[in-house]
Amino acid sequence: MITVQNVFKYFGRIPALKDISFEIGRGEIVGFLGKNAAGKTTLMRILTSYLPATSGRVFVGGKDVDKNSLAIRRYIGYLPETPPLYPNMTVREYLKFAAQLKDVPVKHMRSRIDRVLDDCRLLYVQNKPIAHLSKGYKQRIGIAQAIINEPELLILDEPTSGLDPVQIQQVRRLIKDIESKRTVLVSTHILSEIEHLAQRVLIINRGEIIKDESLKGLLAQGGAPPKIRVRFKGERDRVARMMTSLSFSGQAPISCDGETHVLEMEMGEGVTPNDLISPLLAAGIQVLEVKEHPLSLEDVFLRLNPPQPERADE
Repeated sequence: MITVQNVFKYFGRIPALKDISFEIGRGEIVGFLGKNAAGKTTLMRILTSYLPATSGRVFVGGKDVDKNSLAIRRYIGYLPETPPLYPNMTVREYLKFAAQLKDVPVKHMRSRIDRVLDDCRLLYVQNKPIAHLSKGYKQRIGIAQAIINEPELLILDEPTSGLDPVQIQQVRRLIKDIESKRTVLVSTHILSEIEHLAQRVLIINRGEIIKDESLKGLLAQGGAPPKIRVRFKGERDRVARMMTSLSFSGQAPISCDGETHVLEMEMGEGVTPNDLISPLLAAGIQVLEVKEHPLSLEDVFLRLNPPQPERADE
């Protein structure tokens, strides 16, 4: 469905993308992750032919994006981070306009509009001006225009931005419902969304793909040791000193939870929970609860993209 070959993109002398290559098969749901300014939006604009690459080639559905940009735009559904809305139009008027732009056949136009209004939970506001609607509704209108032409490839940039928990669940179900029919590329800062939606994860950092793996494989390997959470009663400062003296990996932040304290830390290679608990018990610390935490996508992402110290000139 998508083939990206050795893509570079420069803005002046500044490289935004550096030798990007990957393939996405038909029917895959792929999560695209990266910090701000990592190159995510630039790459998505190249995939949708809104922005040319400096060098390299991109194929969508077997067609070269550079040579078939108009045809490919009809083939793709795209939701940019800021939905392209006309506030003076009603929701139905706007979706009719979007359908006309995307060459939806006249005989199918009404049924397509009715369907996306229902799928995106917009029937109640279909005759209201977009300017009068909340950000959550506007986001769903953006999704509706992206799927009005029943695209084979759907590219979503922050699709749940501004939505409340109920709306997020609705959008999540909508994306899962179309999984078997379309290829979906989702970019979001909400890593839990990727865990719920994606089968595979691409992680970009400073214009380079640093990870391309199935979600299951990424969480299984992760590159980070497991975490343990210990609830205890006792002297917090004393436990903190003990953790500093022990040769476990990572930091050991201790938070207060009412009359008890909670210690969370990473366990190094070959280290078991008992290696941590035994010194605490021997020191007379009352251990109330011990839990191992499964590795999350956020843990993996932060390990691959550690926070950088801020510079005085930023």
